[in-house]
Amino acid sequence: QVQLVESGGGLVQAGGSLRLSCAASGRTFSMYTMGWFRQAPGKEREFVAAIRWSGGSTYYADSVKGRFTISRDNAKNTLYLQMNSLKPEDTAVYYCAVSTYPRPVAFEGEYNYWGQGTQVTVSS
Repeated sequence: QVQLVESGGGLVQAGGSLRLSCAASGRTFSMYTMGWFRQAPGKEREFVAAIRWSGGSTYYADSVKGRFTISRDNAKNTLYLQMNSLKPEDTAVYYCAVSTYPRPVAFEGEYNYWGQGTQVTVSS
C-alpha cells in the first residue's frame, strides 16, 4: 500500500502561481511513476503531468506544457507541481497518483494509488 496526501491548493488570481505537494508513505520503494491529474466540475478527470520516480523523465499534457513543472524529492518521498501563469480553466481538484508498474503515464487506469485531492481555484 502507498498512502498519498496532497497539499498546497487554494485560490489564486489568473496569472498567479501555486505549488502543490504530495507526500507519499508506505511501500514507497514500489513507486514507478507519480502523476498529477485534475478534474473540473462536470468534466472527466484528465492527465496533467507525470514523472518516473527513478530517472526523473517527465511528461506533460499539452494544456500545461511550459507553465507547469513536475518534480520530486526522492529523499522526502514527495512529489511537487509548480503551476505558473495560471488560467481560470486550470480550476479543478488536483489529484496525486502512483503507479507501481512500468505503464503509460497519461491514463488514470494505469495508476493504482490516489490521494484525496486538493482544490485549485483560479479567478479571472
